[in-house]
Amino acid sequence: MRRSLGALPLLVFVGLAFGIPAIAMVAGAFTPGLDNLALTLQGGYLLALLNSVKLSAVVAVLGAVLGTFLAQAVVTSRSTALREAVLTASGVLANFGGVPLAFFWVATLGNAGVVSGLLGLPSGSLFSFWGLALVYLYFAVPLMVLVIAPALDGLRPQWREAAANNGATTRHYWRHVGLPVLTPGLLGGVVLLFGSAFAAYATASAMGAGTVLPLVTLKIAAALSGDVQTGFENVGLALSLDMVLVAALVMAVYLPLQKRSTRWLQ
Repeated sequence: MRRSLGALPLLVFVGLAFGIPAIAMVAGAFTPGLDNLALTLQGGYLLALLNSVKLSAVVAVLGAVLGTFLAQAVVTSRSTALREAVLTASGVLANFGGVPLAFFWVATLGNAGVVSGLLGLPSGSLFSFWGLALVYLYFAVPLMVLVIAPALDGLRPQWREAAANNGATTRHYWRHVGLPVLTPGLLGGVVLLFGSAFAAYATASAMGAGTVLPLVTLKIAAALSGDVQTGFENVGLALSLDMVLVAALVMAVYLPLQKRSTRWLQ
C-alpha cells in the first residue's frame, strides 16, 4: 500500500500530462462525428499520410542496413577507444534533430550550400524525397547503432567456434546462427526507426519540405495553427489520432521483438 502511495504523484502527473491531451484529441477528432476522420483519408491529407509512411519506411530500411554494418564494424574492432567514441557519438547524433540539423544540411547541400557548390549539384536536390531521406538518415543510422550494438555483443564467440568445428563456413554461420539470433533486434530496430522518422516534424518544417513533399506532421501543424484555412482544428486532431494509431501499431510490434531479443543478452 505504501508503495502505491509513493507512485501516486507520478500517476497523477502522467494522467495530467498525457490523459487530458489524449481525451481532448479524441473528443475533437470525433466532433461532430466521423467526418473529420473520413476527411483525413481523402485528397491531400491521404497523400501526406502516404508520403510519411513511404519516407519512414525508406529511412527505416536504409538506416537499419547502414547502422547494422557500422555497429558490426565497431563491435568487432579491437580498439576500445574507437568503440567508445562511435557509441558516444551515436548517442549524441541520435538526438540531433530539428532546426540545427536542418540548418546543417541546408548550409552544406542546399541551393547555396558549400558542398553543393563544389560538386555542382542541381538546385533543389536537397529539397526532395531523397534529400529529406538523407537528412533523416543522419539521426536514424546512429539510433540503429545504439539499438543493434547490444544484440551484436550477444553473439557469443563460442557459437562461431562451435560452428567452425562442425565444418560451417562464415556464410553458414550467419545464415543459421547469427541472423536468426539478430532477427528480433533487427526488426525491432527497423520498427523503431520507422516510428522516429514518422513522428519527426521540426527538421522537415525548418527545411520547408511541405511545399515539395507533404507530410502528415506538417499538415497537422498547418491545420492547428490555421496557416492555410481556419476552422480545421478538429481535422488536425483527427490527423493526430491517425498518427497515434500508427504509433500504437509500431509499439505493438516493437515491444515483443525487443523483449525477445533481450533473452540472448542475459
